[in-house]
Amino acid sequence: MDTLANGLTTIINNEMRNKHECVISPASKLLGKILRIIQLNGYIGEFEFIDDGRSGKFKVQLLGRINKCGAIKPRFSVRTDEFEEWERKFLPSRDVGILIVSTSKGVVSHKEAKEKRVGGRLLAFVY
Repeated sequence: MDTLANGLTTIINNEMRNKHECVISPASKLLGKILRIIQLNGYIGEFEFIDDGRSGKFKVQLLGRINKCGAIKPRFSVRTDEFEEWERKFLPSRDVGILIVSTSKGVVSHKEAKEKRVGGRLLAFVY
């Protein structure tokens, strides 16, 4: 069971049906960090964690700005000089969308990883 892939699939399914919010269950710390990055880049609105006594849920406000998002499997290793190659594989064009990368500096977008000059593992894409 991949909570990250399930969460991103829930978001894209609700976006396609023009919903204004969705509930992602189960929640995880990694999914929370990825939602924060997606929010900072303006793809989703507010989100909150709901503790249900089990693993919890995220309630996410959708803005209708996501065309496609998904988890990248397997989680490929990427160096700082390889980001353009991976952008071509997962994003539709230059400067459209973000890749989300797990680095030694935390979970960041590929643009921040380029600025900090760190590599890591690809987790997801959003555009």
